[in-house]
Amino acid sequence: MADTAKKPTLPDAQTVTQVKHWTDRLFSFRVTRPRSLRFRSGEFVMIGLLGDNGKPLLRAYSIASPAWDEELEFYSIKVQDGPLTSKLQHIKVGDEIILRPKPVGTLVHDALLPGKRLWFFATGTGIAPFASLMREPETYENYDEVIMCHTCREVADLEYGRQLIESLPDDPLIGEFIGDKLRYYPTTTREESPNMGRITTNLLNGKIFNDLDVPPICKENDRAMVCGSIGLNTDLKEILEGFGLTEGANSQPAEYVVEKAFVD
Repeated sequence: MADTAKKPTLPDAQTVTQVKHWTDRLFSFRVTRPRSLRFRSGEFVMIGLLGDNGKPLLRAYSIASPAWDEELEFYSIKVQDGPLTSKLQHIKVGDEIILRPKPVGTLVHDALLPGKRLWFFATGTGIAPFASLMREPETYENYDEVIMCHTCREVADLEYGRQLIESLPDDPLIGEFIGDKLRYYPTTTREESPNMGRITTNLLNGKIFNDLDVPPICKENDRAMVCGSIGLNTDLKEILEGFGLTEGANSQPAEYVVEKAFVD
């Protein structure tokens, strides 16, 4: 007798259109975009799958694609015993995921006061919201210089960001906005690479400013966005405030913002 059991119907279902595994711990994927979804580049949504108990198992994921993209892109770690990522890492093109179309977040231009130079500070998959913002024309309309600082343990963990950033100047849709404004500062903490060290260390000892040949961060000119582990976020808040910057929010823009919902 044929098995007539049907797969459970997913609420707020979207279809997977692309999956790429970057390392044994990192992968990215794209899904269809709900027609009704409007978001600001840098925001996140809740996505997930059905858990073993048949109930939605959701986590906050930054949208890595820009607001103008017809699809939605996400960048994820793989945790073998993680409730969600142990399952999510096995998705294939044509599968469905749950996507709650209610974007929120603090890593948006509206939360910052006008400035001349914008710093993106990320560790690991924390580069995801900046993958969105680096493809957003407003980023380059608002700032003379944009510096993407990304720190990972090993060189291979930087590959998603490196390939994206290297492709942007030649991108037919966004390249003309970028020009020579975007700079990339990747570092590793475990494997040997041209630039070593934690973001926090390189800020405190001034190495990053020397390497990039730029003046230190100041309240008048610099704005910053931070996305990483809770520890990184806490440390960078202290460092940025040491440079004189004040934390902003959607309701009260200032000089820097931190993504509180993201945990690397």
